[in-house]
Amino acid sequence: MYPHDVFRHGPRTKKRVAITFDDGPDGEWTPQVLAVLSRYGVKATFFCVGMMVHAFPDVTRRLVAEGHVIGNHTWDHPQLPRLHPAQVQEELYHTEQEIQRVAGVRPRLFRPPYGELSRQVMRQVIALRDKVILWSVDSLCWTGLDSEHIAAIVLAHLQPGAIVLMHSAGGVRKPTVEALPRIIEVTHASGYTFTTVSDLLGVPPYKSR
Repeated sequence: MYPHDVFRHGPRTKKRVAITFDDGPDGEWTPQVLAVLSRYGVKATFFCVGMMVHAFPDVTRRLVAEGHVIGNHTWDHPQLPRLHPAQVQEELYHTEQEIQRVAGVRPRLFRPPYGELSRQVMRQVIALRDKVILWSVDSLCWTGLDSEHIAAIVLAHLQPGAIVLMHSAGGVRKPTVEALPRIIEVTHASGYTFTTVSDLLGVPPYKSR
């Protein structure tokens, strides 16, 4: 219904992949994820929860400083279709304002918690000129799998234009951190390059005004 506003993957024509991380930032796992990405020169997209941005401003600023893209993941990770439209608007706008206050950017990319959308939610998203970013590969790192299985799932489902869902906070993310090197190395060896969601889709990551 919203082909210009909701995206599950990028163009299938080139071997490019966007890896994304939800639920951060935090002070433990997000910095470890950043260290791995830095080691391999990979840029990623982080969908940030507003209350975590507020709690960890230094890590938020580090995301931008190291060349990653920040997206909006609501203020406190609710199930948006259950909320009143005014509450949905507040979840999105409050987070956008906090990211701007902390990091100096206004995100244009939005990922709904649990991937849950409705027409009412989409009205609020469109009103804020946001683009909804879902995913084509779910690493299932949120289920408690070990690093070997997380890597195997991602690598088995890679294809050109893939958007990979992972998490850098919101639980114990040691398996995610440990899976990253293998995911990156095998993906590179298979002829893929990593990019941000905004570059993959050709969409500006931030609002100019």
